[in-house]
Amino acid sequence: MSPASEGASAAARPGALAQPAPTAPTGAEPVYLRHRPGERGFRRANLALFAAGIATFVLLYSTQGLLPILSADLGLTPGQASWISSAATLGLALALLPASALSDRFGRTAVMTASTVAASVLALALPFAPDLSTMVVLRVLQGAALAGLPATAMAYLAEEIHPSALASAMGLYVAGNSIGGMGGRLVSGWAAAAWGWRWGLAVSAAMALLATLAFRLLIPAARNFRRAPVDPRALARTVSAHLRNPLLLRLYALGLLFMSVFGAVYNTAGYRLIAAPFHLPESLAASIFAVYLVGTATSAYAGKLAGRVGRRGALYVAIGTTAAGLLLSLADSLVCALLGLVLITAGFFAGHATASSSVGRTATHGRAQASALYLIAYYLGNSLGGTIGADEYHATGWRGAAAVGLVAMTLAAAVTLYATRQAIAARRSAPVGTLRA
Repeated sequence: MSPASEGASAAARPGALAQPAPTAPTGAEPVYLRHRPGERGFRRANLALFAAGIATFVLLYSTQGLLPILSADLGLTPGQASWISSAATLGLALALLPASALSDRFGRTAVMTASTVAASVLALALPFAPDLSTMVVLRVLQGAALAGLPATAMAYLAEEIHPSALASAMGLYVAGNSIGGMGGRLVSGWAAAAWGWRWGLAVSAAMALLATLAFRLLIPAARNFRRAPVDPRALARTVSAHLRNPLLLRLYALGLLFMSVFGAVYNTAGYRLIAAPFHLPESLAASIFAVYLVGTATSAYAGKLAGRVGRRGALYVAIGTTAAGLLLSLADSLVCALLGLVLITAGFFAGHATASSSVGRTATHGRAQASALYLIAYYLGNSLGGTIGADEYHATGWRGAAAVGLVAMTLAAAVTLYATRQAIAARRSAPVGTLRA
């Protein structure tokens, strides 16, 4: 999951999963202490966060490409197997806010290092898990451990990188997320098809360990971090204020609904492709995650689309594209199934990029917490949609999984339509002199 002004434009970059909006350094540190392009520290920081993004998203999504093989080997239904994927995003969602608070207390690099190391160690244990219950517990713990990176990375970049180069630095970090998310799915799926799911998990763990080692060797020491005490009451007040903001609540709902579609589709697409009428080899079915690259173009274009038709207009386009892909995928044709996946992926990334980038613009204070709440909803959507979609696939086939996505898009359309009506009513009731273009 999802995807950098106030963390917004970074979320709209290729393949981005939305990240908490970076907070500017709170001290009076001079700008010249921050790394500039061309400096050794700038290159090291960029490469380190790129590697950390790869490690995090390899571990988070590596099991998604293994679900059909796990079902066959362990005798699991798609719904049962989906918990192996959904458990990690559930653990991550629950740990995001605590992780962001810990980074304020113990430092960005310390939390990021502890996060990636702990998650990689847990990944080494996964290939030896004897049953589903053990794997689910390990994945929840792994997801909770991984929360330290998305909760902290952009704050580190905002504090340590010169403002003139911040957007490019965040773009490279998001690129690491995208490569890790796609690479983890593809490599684990190919390895599992060749040697079994335990080797698929082992290969993913090795990739993550190498990326974690590169991160630790490259990351420059923080020069601008200022330790802040953890104030649970202040955090609770900020979170409560965000949860009372109707516009933010609508954006959180949209993130959850779009990610529900993505989880439902990609947790079950592999099952469909290896079954009748397609009967694709497991290695080829695992390659469907290359469609993830569609998000590269779509996320980049989402900002331009919003500029032309407005954010709600972009959301309508995203919802319509996703729904069209779901309907097209219902045909028992391999071409239609693959084109449907392309449209679903394009629509998802456009919707996610638009909604996530709106959070930083909407929140007037506590932007990091506002974006963290979006992430929580986003990852909960992945867990819920992935599990419900897999259950429906087991009960009624692909039509059931697609129906879950269509219900989610119907709800997303209702949320967006309500927002449109509210905006129109506000314009009509506002004094003429207060209206803005």
